Amino acid sequence: MQRYSKLMIAIHWATALLILGAWITSEGGRAVRANPPLLHFSLGLAVLALVVPRLISRLLGGAPSAEAGQRPLLAWGAKAGHAALYVFIIGLPLTGWYAASRMGVPVSFFGIGLPALTGAVQGSPGIVAELHESGGTIILFLAGLHALMALWHHFVLHDATLRRMSPFSG
Repeated sequence: MQRYSKLMIAIHWATALLILGAWITSEGGRAVRANPPLLHFSLGLAVLALVVPRLISRLLGGAPSAEAGQRPLLAWGAKAGHAALYVFIIGLPLTGWYAASRMGVPVSFFGIGLPALTGAVQGSPGIVAELHESGGTIILFLAGLHALMALWHHFVLHDATLRRMSPFSG
C-alpha cells in the first residue's frame, strides 16, 4: 500500500478541521457588519494558506498514484470530487474576503490585518456574498460525500483507500 506523505496527511486533516470550524463560527446578514466573525475569517483564511503547501507537497510526490485495478469510473469520480473540493477550498476563503471587503468589514488573519479586496458598498454586498454563504453548505456536503466514499472503499470494496490517508496507520 502506498500512503500519502505525513505532510499531506497532516494538511488533509487540518483542512477538514478548519473547514468545520469555519462553518461553525460563520455568521451571516447584518450582524457581520456590527460584529465581524474574526475567528471565522482566520479559520477560512487558514484553509486558503494550506493550499500552497498542499499543492507543493502533491507535486513533490506526497500523493500516491491511484490503486492498481481501480475501476475507471471510480478513478474519474475521485478526480472530479477532489477537483471540486479544491475549487471550494480556494474559492470560499476568497469570496468571503471579497464579501467582507464589500461590507466594509476589516479582515484579519489571526490578528494580522489584510487589505480589502474591493471598495465597500452600502446595502447588500452582492451575489459573491450569497455564493460564499451557499458554498459553505456545499463544501460540507462535498466533504461528507468524500468521507462516505472513503468508508465505502474501506468497508465495501475492502481496499486501502482510507488507510492511505489515516493518521493512525502506517
